[in-house]
Amino acid sequence: MTTSDLQQRLEGCVEQLKTGTLTEPALRALVEPFLKPKRQNLLYLQASNSSVGASVIGMSIVEDGTISDGPSDPAEWPYKRVLDAINDGWRVIQFPNLALLLDESRTYAFGYEFILER
Repeated sequence: MTTSDLQQRLEGCVEQLKTGTLTEPALRALVEPFLKPKRQNLLYLQASNSSVGASVIGMSIVEDGTISDGPSDPAEWPYKRVLDAINDGWRVIQFPNLALLLDESRTYAFGYEFILER
C-alpha cells in the first residue's frame, strides 16, 4: 500500500466518521495492512558504473520470499536506472564495493552492484 493509498483510505474514514457512518469493518480494513508481519524485499541491481544515475545491466529480486531474475528481456525490467528504483521507494543498503575494481586481473563481481531494500 502506497502512502497516497493510505491517505485516501484515511480521508474516507474521516468523512464516514463526520457523517456517523464509520463502521468497524471499515476501520479494521484501514489498519489491517499494518498488522501483518512484514517481509524484507531485496533488489540487486548491477549497473554500468557506480552512480545512482547509471543504467541497469543486470538484476535480481527477492520479493515476498521468492527469488527472481526478473523478466528475461531487459526492456521489461522494472527499472532502467538505479535512481528509478530509489524513486519507487527502494532504499540503498549497499553501494558498489569499489575495492573489487582495484585489481583488474581478479574480478569478483559483475558490474557495479547496488543492493536495495523495502
